[in-house]
Parts: sequence; C-alpha cells; structure tokens
Amino acid sequence: QVQLVESGGGLVQAGDSLRLSCTAPGRTFSRANMGWFRQAPGREREFVAAVSRSGSVILYADSVKDRFTISRDNAKNTVWLKMDKLKPEDTARYFCAADPAILTDPPKRVPSAYNYWGQGTQVTVSS
Repeated sequence: QVQLVESGGGLVQAGDSLRLSCTAPGRTFSRANMGWFRQAPGREREFVAAVSRSGSVILYADSVKDRFTISRDNAKNTVWLKMDKLKPEDTARYFCAADPAILTDPPKRVPSAYNYWGQGTQVTVSS
C-alpha cells in the first residue's frame, strides 16, 4: 500500500496564502505524475493542478490558474501546492494523488487516472 501524506492546510482569511505539501515513497514518487484535487462538502472531487514526472508539464484548473502554483522536487519526494489570493470558494479538503506513468505520459485531470491518494488536508478560507 503506497502512502501519500499531505500537510499544510489550515484556516485563513480571504487573500491569504497557504502552501500544501505531499510526500510519497521515493520509488513511487519519482515515477509518477502527481496531482492535487479538492472536495467540498456535497460536491464531487475536482481537479486543481498536476505536474508530470519530470516537472516539465503542468496543468491547472481555470479556477486556480494565476493564483496557485504546483511544483515538485524528486530528490525530496515532495510535491507542493502554493495557494495565493485564497477565496472562500477555495474551501475544501485537498488531496494529493499519484499516477505511475512512463516519462512521456502527460499528467491527467481526472481522478480516475490516479492510483494512489492521500487522506487529505483541510483548507478553510473565511471571508
């Protein structure tokens, strides 16, 4: 069982910033496209951002583009999601996910493409 561990969530005010972190076992992490998803109560899990194995391909949801930044460090087995200019509608539980892939596979936007998931970290943005 591959375990992904997220951290960095919290309660902030609108306009503030947070940085989420996700670590995974080295063998899994270095060979996987990594994604961040979020889920608010009563809503489906939605795509936030993803990065390819090498870090060369990055995708964002339109709702977070220009506010959120995804990055990874394969030497540290860590992927981050830096969230700036947070809005109340960003309130959700944020999940890290890993999609083992070959080097040329692009990262995906759909949750079903990801084999491994963390437990999530809660982000609450007050107005």
